[in-house]
Amino acid sequence: MSQEDFALSRRYLFSSESVTEGHPDKICDQISDTILDALLTQDPSSRVAAEVVVNTGLVLITGEITTKAQVNYVDLARKKIAEIGYIDADNGFSANSCAVLVALDEQSPDIAQGVNAAAETRVESSEEAFDAVGAGDQGLMFGFACNETPELMPMPISLAHRISRRLAAVRKTGDLPYLRPDGKTQVTVAYEDGKPVGIDTILISTQHAATIGDITDAAAVQAKIKEDLWTAVVEPVFADIDVKPDSQTRFLVNPTGKFVIGGPQGDSGLTGRKIIVDTYGGYSRHGGGAFSGKDPTKVDRSAAYACRYAAKNIVAAGLADKCEVQLSYAIGVARPVSIMVETFGTGKVDDEILLDLVKDHFELRPAGIIATFNLRLLPAERGGRFYQNVAAYGHMGRTDLDLPWEQTDKAALLKETAAAKTAAAC
Repeated sequence: MSQEDFALSRRYLFSSESVTEGHPDKICDQISDTILDALLTQDPSSRVAAEVVVNTGLVLITGEITTKAQVNYVDLARKKIAEIGYIDADNGFSANSCAVLVALDEQSPDIAQGVNAAAETRVESSEEAFDAVGAGDQGLMFGFACNETPELMPMPISLAHRISRRLAAVRKTGDLPYLRPDGKTQVTVAYEDGKPVGIDTILISTQHAATIGDITDAAAVQAKIKEDLWTAVVEPVFADIDVKPDSQTRFLVNPTGKFVIGGPQGDSGLTGRKIIVDTYGGYSRHGGGAFSGKDPTKVDRSAAYACRYAAKNIVAAGLADKCEVQLSYAIGVARPVSIMVETFGTGKVDDEILLDLVKDHFELRPAGIIATFNLRLLPAERGGRFYQNVAAYGHMGRTDLDLPWEQTDKAALLKETAAAKTAAAC
């Protein structure tokens, strides 16, 4: 069902999921982006496509990397795994005991030639310099924003991420010491006339110890977990949110009956397998390209950030309640092949005007995006970690991180310009 159809529905439900940093796929994303941070910190011109696979007792680092940096990939992986919380060999996966294999190639010269003009650390901010740097690959990217939450994100994914972050927090602080790193959350929001009005279902699946203190009965363990999660996780998450759970909200915890074996022992993981979690929870379309482990010349990542930036500023300007921006690229070509703006009938001005605003006020060439957001130098400027911080709990709508693509610094300009264009057209 399209968002236009949703808007015509009187009432419907929409669900989005998140996963914790200890989920096998997210372990891989975080290791991939930890590698990216380390390489860009030493050599901002590094070309990185780092892929990671995890399974019981095993980490495989593969992909294509061209860099002058000198890093210990094995050490980077072990430190990240320990930070996530896998330090107990009894879990079947531990930072100190897992095997770490490294199989890396250099970037293909056929791919590299399209973006070699970007080799300098700082790209000169000029039309000629930006036009000289082509996209690292073909593809299409989407960015989205809506006014359902203060961070201008869809409410279902916003709440799912909040619960996942809180789940990890109470584990790490020791408030709920029996929790383990792996976990998933899911929130179903009830909508009426396109607006969120209630919480239909909250689902939390969390890895845990087999026993809790002197509680050994499986049913009693689950009852204790459910009680604790409601008090320590759910209630704090909704404390500052107007739309709250009520007596009709279903609260499901570990529906299979237990979740003791988890992490890479319970399921293998792979970089880039949680692209919907990384973006808008399925509420908006997705171009299909993953983010983690890719340096900024890869438009799958950088252009998706640019799309979010444009869409968010349009909504922040009050020019639409919902906005989706799509870009597409050809490998080796700097300027987008296509640009699309869609407001799903919520625009306050014509979408054609919004399209002109995006073309006029947002830099959409890869080198320009890199320069606008400072994507090569941020890891070094932030103490060696930037990309790994967005590798779990979403790349968009992060209120806990200072992300350049989340700024709404163009909203006032867009509002003023749109008013002038609308007046001129009358």
